[in-house]
Amino acid sequence: MSLKESLRARNKLFGAWVSYAEPSISETFAKAGFDFLAIDMEHSSITLPEAKNIITVSQSYNVPCLPRPVSHSNDFIKPLLEFGANGMLIQMVDNADQVEKLINHIKYPPIGKRSYGVNRAQGYGFEFEKYIKNWNESSIFMIQIESITGVNNIERILSFDEIDGVMIGPYDISGSLGFPG
Repeated sequence: MSLKESLRARNKLFGAWVSYAEPSISETFAKAGFDFLAIDMEHSSITLPEAKNIITVSQSYNVPCLPRPVSHSNDFIKPLLEFGANGMLIQMVDNADQVEKLINHIKYPPIGKRSYGVNRAQGYGFEFEKYIKNWNESSIFMIQIESITGVNNIERILSFDEIDGVMIGPYDISGSLGFPG
């Protein structure tokens, strides 16, 4: 069963949280049997080129890789997708407008507005048609609810079928309530 199918079935999954760029750490996690690796680019110094190496290592062991970019900007999301990430884990989602913009960054038309290109994700052109044909159905879009605003908007946020999973950020939620930690 794919990671997306397991998320949709609400199966118990175990992901490794990668906060260091050293490829051997990601390789160790991939070999340890985790269901996926998440790259924390929000609270680490992992750069885009380093994330590409982590994605490559993870996938060499058939372990899906979900980066968490530092922002909602397509300047971060697009390169990570082009590097071959299996989807995205997006932090600080507060409302439906943000979800719509993120879907536009992540999914190809007719669902989103992701532009077409050739890079590692598409096998440098050798797997372009297969990748483009399957991406919208196979890619993973996970979000993090990390504020009371997000909690208050949760029903509208989760009305998007493109969302495959939700994580809760307890520290940021507590901070948004005025009680950090």
